[in-house]
Order: sequence, then C-alpha cells, then structure tokens
Amino acid sequence: MTTPIARPEARLHLTADATDPFTRGHARGVRLRDTLPGGIAGYDRLFRLGGISPRQVREDAARALDAVDAFRPAARAQIEGLAHGAGADLTAVAALNARTEILARSNAVPPGECSTLVRRTDPDTAAPRTFGIQTWDWHVELNPFWHTLESRGGRHDVVGLTEHGILGKIGVNSAGLALHFNILGHHRDAVGGVPVHVLAAVVLEEAGGVAEAVEIIRSAPLTSSGSFALFDPDDAVLLDLSPDGVFPVPSHDGVHIRTNHFLTPVPAAREKSWLYQPDSGERHALLRGRLAETAPPASVDDLVPFLVSGPGEAALTCLPDMSLPEGRRWASLATVLLEPATRTARVLDGTPAEAGERPWRRLCAVRDGGAA
Repeated sequence: MTTPIARPEARLHLTADATDPFTRGHARGVRLRDTLPGGIAGYDRLFRLGGISPRQVREDAARALDAVDAFRPAARAQIEGLAHGAGADLTAVAALNARTEILARSNAVPPGECSTLVRRTDPDTAAPRTFGIQTWDWHVELNPFWHTLESRGGRHDVVGLTEHGILGKIGVNSAGLALHFNILGHHRDAVGGVPVHVLAAVVLEEAGGVAEAVEIIRSAPLTSSGSFALFDPDDAVLLDLSPDGVFPVPSHDGVHIRTNHFLTPVPAAREKSWLYQPDSGERHALLRGRLAETAPPASVDDLVPFLVSGPGEAALTCLPDMSLPEGRRWASLATVLLEPATRTARVLDGTPAEAGERPWRRLCAVRDGGAA
C-alpha cells in the first residue's frame, strides 16, 4: 500500500562560495556536520542489504577516489574538504560519491527510478528555447539526506539538488548548461572509473554548453552507467553512458524522453533488464503517448502534468509501498525544473502531483539571482 512521504518543514539549502576547491568543499561539509552521519548510515544499510561487506565498500571507495584524483584533482579536493568540514571519514564520503558504482555489485537492492523530459522548441525560430523536468525517485529512507545547493567559485557557478556528501546530481550553471540525471544498468557496471555523480558535478562546474559537456564526458574513464540530458539555451542532447561508451539518443519531435533503460542498441545489448523492466518501458511509453496526444509543451510549467500519474498507470509519480522491505521502497523525493535561458532551477520537495500544493524553491546560478 502506497503512503504519502513525510516532508521536513524546511529543506536544507546549502551555499558554498570559494575559488579554492578544498575550501569550497569544506564550507559544504561544515553545514552538513550534524546530518551527514545519518546519510552515511543510510547508505551503509543499503550496502549491507545488498550483500556488500564493509571491507569491500572501503576498497571500492578508495579506488573511486583514486579515479577521481586522476581525472580531476580539484574534484577530489572538494570531497576531501567536505569530509574535513563535516568531521567525517574520507572513505565514507568517497563511498557516497561512488554509491551508484558500489551498489552495482548488488542484486538484492536495485536502484530507484526517475523520469525526465527535455523540450527543445523549433530550432528554426529566431530564439529556440529549451527546458526540462525530472522526478528524482530514490529510497524513501534517504529522504532526510538531500538538499538544494548553490556552489560558487569554480569556473561556473552551479545551483541544483544533490544528496548529503555527494558533489553533484541535477542542476544548471551560470553559463546556461543544464543537466538531468537518470541511472541505467549494464552487466559490466563496476567501480574503477569516474563515478557518475562526480562526473555530473564536473560537467556542471566546467562546461559552458552542450558541446563542451559532451567533450568532457567522452574524456572520462567510465565503468558504470547513467544518462545525462544536457541542454543549453540553444541545444539539447540525451546521452546513454555505459562501460561500452557514450551514445546520443534521438529526440521525439523535439522532446527527449528518459526513464531508466538504454535507448541505443550497443549498451542495450548488455543491459541489466531485470533492474527496471517492464516499469521503465511502461513509463517511457506513457510519456510518449501523452506527448503524441497533446500540443508540444510551450513552457517549463507545461511539463509538470506529464509526470503526474494515477492508479493503474505507470508510476511516473512514485509513492513508497511501506509494506515492502527496506531497499525496495521507492518514492519521488523531489521534482526539478531547469531553464537554461534564465539559469534557474526550481526544486519541489514533493511529487509532480503536489506541484500546486507545495512551494517551489527557485535557485539562480547567476550571482545575486536569488533563491526563494
């Protein structure tokens, strides 16, 4: 039986402003000193439920941190600063940043599910526009351990949403690059490359647009899977990321639809289909059908109703079934709207169905753009 999600009265908003990566991470850690232990404990439980020993987690975290150091030493410095500021063990924080790769070892704790739409209006018009929406669906037990973020001082300022202790996830930067993030599953997923969450943070901090973002992603050693929907004011691309490589996905009449299965043939041939199917395919088909039956969304707000689902429909709006054991209780923890042209993210601490009932938090990547 599904259950409404308990929400905090005020979701944590975290700001860090420093040009030095360690200092920027340290500022984040200081704000998380009281709550980060709960997030670490939550993932420790998931690792145990997945049959992954504490020793294996430590070894995986160390390997992931080495991979981050080789790819972007500044990202490692941020992780180190975050751990130091929070008074947390560095290996534990590294494990959070590599949680996708570590959990890929488990057959007992499948990952959560997310649904994403990105719209690009007619590129032949004088001013094409792009905008996107995503539900972030994850384990309901981890709902207390995420926050909105305003990170300033790198090449580009970044606003968005991430989990406690994890460098990045979903957001938009001051250059107007936006990123939505979904997890996929491949038989070769493993620890050893750059963790996909760290890669998302690096892309948002460094890339000035879609083309530069794709270049960064293709330069990264990847040993795990995911999907980045990348869009700037003029362009949009949806990528399958996998140990087999990086593959662009065609759009459907100017809209990119993403759930949690591969949409290109090479990685799809080695997909862990049991992780998400048939649910992911059903959600994708529902979204595609809705888009075919209505006028193309003209604004970011027009996207919200597409992700509202009801009884008997595929679970675009995800409520937890608390009769299931821990590790299998999925929930739409947040809904995120991104608009590159205005450099803004709007984050709802709720499901798309609650969009008219709960306040949105508006974040602007342009300095002094404000958060509300």
